[in-house]
Amino acid sequence: METQEKINYDRIANAIEFYKSNFREQPSLEEVAEHIHLSPFHFQRMFKEWAGVTPKQFLQYLTLEHAKSMLKRESGATLFDAAFEAGLSGTGRLHDLFIKIEGMTPGEYKNGGEELRIRYNYSESPFGLLLIASTDKGLCYLAFADEGRAEALRTLRLEFPNAHYEHAGDAQQTQALSIFSRDWSQPADLKLHLKGTPFQIKVWETLLKVPMGDLTTYSELARQVNNPGAVRAVGTAVGQNPVAFLIPCHRVIRSDGQIGEYHWGSTRKNAIIGWEATRELAEGRA
Repeated sequence: METQEKINYDRIANAIEFYKSNFREQPSLEEVAEHIHLSPFHFQRMFKEWAGVTPKQFLQYLTLEHAKSMLKRESGATLFDAAFEAGLSGTGRLHDLFIKIEGMTPGEYKNGGEELRIRYNYSESPFGLLLIASTDKGLCYLAFADEGRAEALRTLRLEFPNAHYEHAGDAQQTQALSIFSRDWSQPADLKLHLKGTPFQIKVWETLLKVPMGDLTTYSELARQVNNPGAVRAVGTAVGQNPVAFLIPCHRVIRSDGQIGEYHWGSTRKNAIIGWEATRELAEGRA
């Protein structure tokens, strides 16, 4: 049986997808409410509770013009430059976590992670059930368990087939999951313990510089890793991100302003972008 939180998420995600497909017509509250089979009153209340702003404010904020306005920054100061020059203090954005990435050494993941002890657990999020895993050195995996807990765990085991697994939570997992409740102080010292090539880790590190509420492009990421001709390789690295949401691959869109593909589905990508955008909008008006 689906939880009420999951039902509400599906409804809001459906509404966001409808807004995305029909923003040119500026659909009314009644039209969107009818589309997701709710009364206008209940839809308005649920959306405001979930997103922190009204459907009208969301429609105004999450449009193609919003995406294009982000892309215009490529001609001048980049998001990375602006964040660096500003010092990233007091913004309440993801980069404030100051996540330190440590690539696993060959000795740690050779033979399928034979020397690793991995703790894993499951947690609900606004965007669906998550499987989260960590080692003694840091968070190593975060994925949406869309196909159920058993299948999600099987996928994790394929990454490290010889590791020692324990179904248990820990402080690192709790700190990482606090990102959904906007408790930015707790994950300040969180570390990611990732298996990746130097190029992949460099792309993932660069992704962490994209602030919540902003977007970037594959070509811009390639420029920031000093390899502007490697757009395709950057896209592959983005798609292989082993830590969903925390390393924000959902903030990467196409240069033409289209949302583009996402490993966890375009509807969820739209929902996450909308959730982050409205959080930043609400915070700015607070």
